Amino acid sequence: MKTTAKLALFVLLATAVNFLYAQKVAKYSNEFLSIGVGARALGMGTSVVSSTNDISATYWNPASLTILDKQIEIGAMHSEYFAGISKYDYVGAGYKIDDQSAVAISMVRFGVDDIPNTLRLIDANGNINYDNITSFSIADYAFMASYSHKLPVDGLSVGGNVKMIYRNVGEFAHAVGFGLDFAARYDYKAWRFGAVLRDGIGTFNAWNYNRELFEDVFAETGNEIPVNGMEVTVPRLMLGAGYLFTIKEKFTIYPEIDLATTFDGKRSALIRTKAFSIDPTFGLELGYGDLVFLRCGFNNFQTVPDYNGKNTFSWQPNLGIGVKFYGVRIDYAFTDVGNQSILYSHVFSLSYGFNLKKKDSHSRL
Repeated sequence: MKTTAKLALFVLLATAVNFLYAQKVAKYSNEFLSIGVGARALGMGTSVVSSTNDISATYWNPASLTILDKQIEIGAMHSEYFAGISKYDYVGAGYKIDDQSAVAISMVRFGVDDIPNTLRLIDANGNINYDNITSFSIADYAFMASYSHKLPVDGLSVGGNVKMIYRNVGEFAHAVGFGLDFAARYDYKAWRFGAVLRDGIGTFNAWNYNRELFEDVFAETGNEIPVNGMEVTVPRLMLGAGYLFTIKEKFTIYPEIDLATTFDGKRSALIRTKAFSIDPTFGLELGYGDLVFLRCGFNNFQTVPDYNGKNTFSWQPNLGIGVKFYGVRIDYAFTDVGNQSILYSHVFSLSYGFNLKKKDSHSRL
């Protein structure tokens, strides 16, 4: 008990320090981890913090790994943004150690590939040589190791992530980072509650630039030459609550509302102050026989100024469908119904769960 109390105090103090430091750090650090993974979640407007029940729990709420249907589950997701220019992928694998504990590993990648490098387009003699054009990629990676454990309190689980960040800008620059996530889930009868503190002690990215490759060009063109430095991602608190309605046994209706709170100053969110911003999301899932699911969700509520200086209200509707059979889950989401958002994308995800065969303890005669 003393160890738990010390850990909670450490997290509280670290969060407070990062909250005070938030005014000095850059906003939107590691924002590729704010997009979301899994077609079920994206079809519900990312409102799944309290209800995620598959391998995507490594991203949304690692405390939910203890309720995986099978002993082992593997899954993957692919989506594209900005007319296919950017690729966003997720892959994960989870293992239930026993009825009380589970572990998992996962990876997220967001990248743009085959970018032309024209720094050497003009040779030393001033001639244009297209053979000197090469290509490079800009990609962000997150590698997560997750753990979840059921507590003695019925329906309560806790968990967390240890994550490593690698951000790469071709041969020009790269960053390495480290962070921790803390999570909890509580199921009470038909109620579902979830809480996740992402980047609980701050995620620190150390950037290193290969100045020799672009220093001369940047100086000639008047661009600012970057220097090595530290980038900090401050904590983000995710809260969720939902209720599962069961109608005639086979039909279910599950609505959920989530609140994402950031502490790095005012953002373009529905609720915003100088110190923090709150971004609500809403999701709804209709199920039949734990086999077929229809989903919808609403998120990205923003007030956006137009060219006349007036503010317009913007939001993102989403639709999704999923099927589940013999351990296989196939989900699809259309994340921009009515062209209400720039994040237009068709999202597909697939997972498969299975149990390991138990060895026969009786020897054959």
